[in-house]
Order: sequence, then structure tokens, then C-alpha cells
Amino acid sequence: MDYEWLGPLMFPAALLLLSLGYPVAFSLGGVAILFALIGSSLGVFNLNFFGNLSLQIFEIMGTNQPSLLLAIPYFIFLGSMLEKTGIAEKLLETMGILFGRVRGGLALAVVFVGGLLAASTGVVAATVVAMGLISLPIMLRYGYNKELATGVIVASGTLGQIIPPSVVLVILADQLNATFKEVTVGDLFIGSLIPGILMATAFAIHVLIVGFFRPDAAPALPAEVRQIGTRALLVKVLKVMMPPLLLIVLVLGSIFFGIATPTEAGAVGSLGAIVIAAANNKLNWAALKSVCDTTLRVSAMVIFILVGSKAFSLVFLGLGGDSFMTNLLSNLPGGEIGFLIVSMITIFILGFFIDFFEIAFIVVPIFAPVAQQLGLDPIWYGVIIGANLQTSFLTPPFGFALFYLRGVAPPQINTEDIYRGAIPFILLQLLVLILIITFPEIVSFLPSISQ
Repeated sequence: MDYEWLGPLMFPAALLLLSLGYPVAFSLGGVAILFALIGSSLGVFNLNFFGNLSLQIFEIMGTNQPSLLLAIPYFIFLGSMLEKTGIAEKLLETMGILFGRVRGGLALAVVFVGGLLAASTGVVAATVVAMGLISLPIMLRYGYNKELATGVIVASGTLGQIIPPSVVLVILADQLNATFKEVTVGDLFIGSLIPGILMATAFAIHVLIVGFFRPDAAPALPAEVRQIGTRALLVKVLKVMMPPLLLIVLVLGSIFFGIATPTEAGAVGSLGAIVIAAANNKLNWAALKSVCDTTLRVSAMVIFILVGSKAFSLVFLGLGGDSFMTNLLSNLPGGEIGFLIVSMITIFILGFFIDFFEIAFIVVPIFAPVAQQLGLDPIWYGVIIGANLQTSFLTPPFGFALFYLRGVAPPQINTEDIYRGAIPFILLQLLVLILIITFPEIVSFLPSISQ
């Protein structure tokens, strides 16, 4: 009997365990062990194949991949440290005054600060929580529509997934490099810069349009609030803007110009975040302990997921699932277009239920060989996956950015307000994704001139 369907059956089994609340790493590893035993009992899987697992894990630690994976704790540390500095609060206050005379000025400030923090940290949770605590009560106080206020916060917070440095792009580079052998984090960072700016611009235009047609939903700040004097405002802008801009130049500039690897740039950025914390009198043992604890927990989670996904992919390969999926995906009607449609719809739908870590570790290793076989540009394909994964933070019912904001929102904000507020920004993200797919030059332009 032909059991080629056994490998693909691992995916719904893993999704079932994830939907029941089991940890990702143990869900993947558990499914791998279960299907290895089933395959062995049916005579289609050799349990000795499992001996390759330790070899693959050691290979990860012994090749060029640590340069990718070591960047993760640095960027997590950087984002966690900046969360303790109060820099987001100062940025929002200053930008709110600067844009205050414009309808929707506070919401514009949120978009601007979200993009700036994204380019500094690449960590969604810190950005959403900080802006939710600081800006949401202020916007509600001045009469902003609840849906617009919550929607702009969660959407701007997710910019850290596509604007470099991004943990998502680091993970994608690691996964794509296993197939293409030529994908670097720096390439994905450079390629995603214009799409990230395009995404932030789309959010800002939406806010301006809402402010123009519905002034009651996004009013301008009262004159007495925003008038602090031109000189005082200029000094405030320079003082507040310089630290994050300098950090962005240190981190992204060193990567873009080839001065440092992403890991080295992450280390420099972490040191810069410590300096900023000290300058703001926020650096103490309690804050440092909290930051290190967060970094350790998230980094350990990523590594355990990586090990679980390796076991999952090993059994999947042993059951012949890779051949089954490659033949299925490469023979779709429409060739490249058919494959792109199926892969993008699959990632988008999965974003309703699971986090980007799970999607990247489970789905990308399946899609990447087919993309290589079809001759797709790996940088472009990686960026459109990253842009698609950004929607996974916003799509109900399990969008993590929605949960982050729900946890810090005032009592008058309910879950329905947050869900409805996110919908226009999900549509904007999908619009930008379509533009990136339709016009690949949006991604390839900067990498082409940097070579």
C-alpha cells in the first residue's frame, strides 16, 4: 500500500496540538515521534533515520548559521532594554505636539514612533505595549474613535516585522539559507527597507484620510496643548530624536555598508541601548535582570522550536513528504503565479491561528525548495513572506499584537473594538503585499545598488 500521504498528514496533526494549547516545540517534536513510530510500524520509516537529528543540530552550531541565530538574542535584548528607557514615551509626547495641529496628528505620531522603534528594535511586543500604555489613554482623552486608536497602535507595532532589524527576517534568512545557500540577513534587511517604509506610509495616509472625512474620529489637539514655543519644540525634537536615530545608524548602517555582520551590529545596538538607558537614569540591576530574563526566555524558546522543527522535518523527509509536496506545489496550474497564490494564502490563513515562529519553521522549509525549483529570487520571496507574516500579528482571533494591546488597554476598550480597528490595517498590509508581488523592483532596487 502507498503511504505517501503520511508525511503531509503531520501538518494537521501539529496544528491540532497547537490549537489545543501545547507548546510549539513539544508539538512539533511529539508529532515527529508519533509519526516516526507509525511509519516504522507500517514499514515506511527507518527509526535509525532519527540518528541524523543530533548531526543536524550539531551542523547548525558548526556552520555559518550561528551568525544568523546569534543575532536573535542581541535584538531581543536591544528591544527589551529600550522598553525600560522611557524613550517611546518621550517620542510619542514630542511627535504628538509636532503633529498636533493636523487632524489625526496623535495617530500619525503613533505611526511615526512605531516605525522608528521598529527600525531600532524589531520587537513587536515592546512597541505595542509601550504605545498602548502611553498613547491610547491620550487619544481617548482627546476624543479619538476607539477603533482608529486601537487599530493604529497594533498596526504600527507590527512594523517591527518588516522594517529591519527584524527577528522575523533573521528567522526567514536562517530557513531560506538551508535551501538557497546564499541568503543573508543583510540581504533581507536591505530588501525589506522600502516595503517597510511603504507599509508605514500606507498607515499614515489612511489616518489622514480618516481625519479629513471624519474629523470627529481623529481631531486635532487643542491649541493650548500643542503650543510650547518653537524654540522649545525644536530643542525637544532634537533631544528626543537623536538617540534612536543614532542607534538606527549604528545598527542598520553598519549592516548595509558591510562594516559589521548582523550579529556584530546587534551587539553594538545592545550596547547603545544600555548607554541610552543610563543616559535616561533607567539603568539599574532590576531593569538589567528583567531584560536578561526576557532575552533568555525568548531565545530559549526559539532554539527549542528550532530543535522541534528539525525533528519534524527529519521525519517528514523520511516519510517522503518532501517529494509529495514538491510534486504537488510545482505542478500547480499557473506555474509561478499558482505557487505564489497558494503559498501566500496558506501563510495568511495560518496567521489566524499560529505565530510567525511556527509558520516560519513549519511551512517555509516546504515552500523554499519549490521556490528554488521555479527560479524565484530568494530575497524577494523572503521579503513577501515577511510582509505576509506581518498580518499574522493582526488577524483575529489569535493575532498576538491584539493580545498585547488587550492586556494593557483601559476598561472602556473591549476586544471587539480592537478587532474591528485592526481590519482596515490588515487590508492595507495586503495591498502593500500585492504591490510587492506585482512590482519586484520594490524589493530588488536597494540590494542591486548595494552590490
